[in-house]
Amino acid sequence: MKARPQVCQALLFALALQTGVCYGIKWLALSKTPAALALNQTQHCKQLEGLVSAQVQLCRSNLELMHTIVHAAREVMKACRRAFADMRWNCSSIELAPNYLLDLERGTRESAFVYALSAAAISHAIARACTSGDLPGCSCGPVPGEPPGPGNRWGGCADNLSYGLLMGAKFSDAPMKVKKTGSQANKLMRLHNSEVGRQALRASLEMKCKCHGVSGSCSIRTCWKGLQELRDVAADLKTRYLSATKVVHRPMGTRKHLVPKDLDIRPVKDSELVYLQSSPDFCMKNEKVGSHGTQDRQCNKTSHGSDSCDLMCCGRGYNPYTDRVVERCHCKYHWCCYVTCRRCERTVERYVCK
Repeated sequence: MKARPQVCQALLFALALQTGVCYGIKWLALSKTPAALALNQTQHCKQLEGLVSAQVQLCRSNLELMHTIVHAAREVMKACRRAFADMRWNCSSIELAPNYLLDLERGTRESAFVYALSAAAISHAIARACTSGDLPGCSCGPVPGEPPGPGNRWGGCADNLSYGLLMGAKFSDAPMKVKKTGSQANKLMRLHNSEVGRQALRASLEMKCKCHGVSGSCSIRTCWKGLQELRDVAADLKTRYLSATKVVHRPMGTRKHLVPKDLDIRPVKDSELVYLQSSPDFCMKNEKVGSHGTQDRQCNKTSHGSDSCDLMCCGRGYNPYTDRVVERCHCKYHWCCYVTCRRCERTVERYVCK
């Protein structure tokens, strides 16, 4: 007797949760690492949640990196939630790490973004830690070969992007290079999107300068290469998420490659996020597809964007409520040199989806 489709779907969903096919970003569970865990002995590596054996080995041989990697995991959580606060899918399921729902288990557009952001964040954190002197194995980035421009000179301490990319890729890509980690198509998709994240990080490297001179004249500037904040990289990746390309695993020549599904056969661009499976609209709660729904989500009545009540609430309507906001007001500057303010309270009207 054939099993009913609903039963099969439920069994597959349960199996996905038990087997954890989404190995690549399970390391984000490091965000829950207790502060009491010192991470100063190699045996601590086995106590860390979400790591595959290759990552445990990297932990043992690069123990000094682990505090930085734990910090990166926490930054991914914050940056993802901030970037998608105005969307139906608001990245809340990332906090379930390492036991994700199907929005991140499958090869979706959402998982594409999280893989890219995770790869960027770990390299970003390591590059910055080199600059701040937190890592004994690295220091400031190299001085650029090109001249800095008129009135400028190279100095300061550049973010060590090359070391961040090297060590970040070793750690974040390790799960996708294990043989038993799902289909080849999923591996290729995750590795590609991780590299897109690192590419976005490279693009965020910019010249930063500090002025020197008599009375702030800025007659000369000391400059260095520094990375933008992770939230800026996340914003760039969100733009790529919105224009992501659906792909299929198809033969090209003697090997199979990821190629755009709805276009003429061409290689996937190095700069574009790709996904294999379409996502639901995330309007209604449905854990089988990883949707938390938008009921009780706050919306913006006057907006015409993704946070508008029409779009956020999927046409179901919304309920108003009043909220009291306390803020500083009537601020006054006193010579010299402090400011005093009063505390004012006002009532604002807010809206949540039905």
